[in-house]
Amino acid sequence: MNITVIDTHCHLDFPEFDADRDEIIRKAVDSGIEYIINVGSSVAGSQNSISLADKYNCIYACVGIHPHDADKSTPDDVGRIRAMASHAKVVAIGEIGLDYYKNYSAQDNQKKLFEAFLGLSREFNLPVVLHSRQAESDTLSIIKEFMPIKAVVHCFSGDESFLQQCLDLGFYVSFTCNVTYKKADKLRGVVKAVPFDRIMLETDAPYLSPEGLRGKRNDSLNIIRLAEEIAFIRGTTAEEVGTITTNNAKRFFGKL
Repeated sequence: MNITVIDTHCHLDFPEFDADRDEIIRKAVDSGIEYIINVGSSVAGSQNSISLADKYNCIYACVGIHPHDADKSTPDDVGRIRAMASHAKVVAIGEIGLDYYKNYSAQDNQKKLFEAFLGLSREFNLPVVLHSRQAESDTLSIIKEFMPIKAVVHCFSGDESFLQQCLDLGFYVSFTCNVTYKKADKLRGVVKAVPFDRIMLETDAPYLSPEGLRGKRNDSLNIIRLAEEIAFIRGTTAEEVGTITTNNAKRFFGKL
């Protein structure tokens, strides 16, 4: 199989990869993964993402702070992310957004941090990588205040109503290997409903390994398994899914 794909969202900087990070990246490239977008979820994680991007030609970085950490984030932290945003291999602000499912941080603090990063997106003309979990209404109402803005909803798990609202704003949606899960019929229905020019693929590694590997560490190699599943759902080939989603990612991130 001759397939080219891009893993648009993973966390290779996490300690789960400390033992074999170089090997995983090498295997990914050898398997046809053209680029990997390493997404920051903290100040330190964002800096480590940039360091990976500096080390590997195939890796680009996003910088941001996850909404889980909004309570302990300071204006200085936002300033540190701002200082990173102009790096040549930073392709987006993220992962940012709102998470009302776990509510590890107060919702008001999540909103303030989200707004601060949307402001950085506008300032640096960078797209945003959105995390939105059980916070669809607030996510959309806040981001509308900053439009026009380019965004992808990562690890999309919403219903078709939320999907349509995102599409109406020109957003992209990204799917992870959870579409392979036996009980993910509703999510697979959403995959069918997305216009092909708005889909991107991601692993969210080390999380969300595909069916058959659940409970084990995910990695970028499984993006090919995801492409195969999307192809099955859409009634096409993995090669076509790879080509289309790769072009979508290059159009969205711009610098690839």
